[in-house]
Amino acid sequence: MKTKIRELRKGMKLSQEDLALEVGTTRQTITSIEVGKYTASLVLAYKIAHFFEMTIEEVFDFSEVTH
Repeated sequence: MKTKIRELRKGMKLSQEDLALEVGTTRQTITSIEVGKYTASLVLAYKIAHFFEMTIEEVFDFSEVTH
């Protein structure tokens, strides 16, 4: 799943470790989400979106999700 996390994080001059600490996960998880190897849980997606003061849909691209 594509996300805007890397762009948002870099715009705030945050490292992956910084973001991970803010949302209660590991740097490895943030890395995996950013490169599309891992899909965040709903709770983690909410925490990330909330941290950036955005909705989940603004951060995560659901266009490739089938119904």
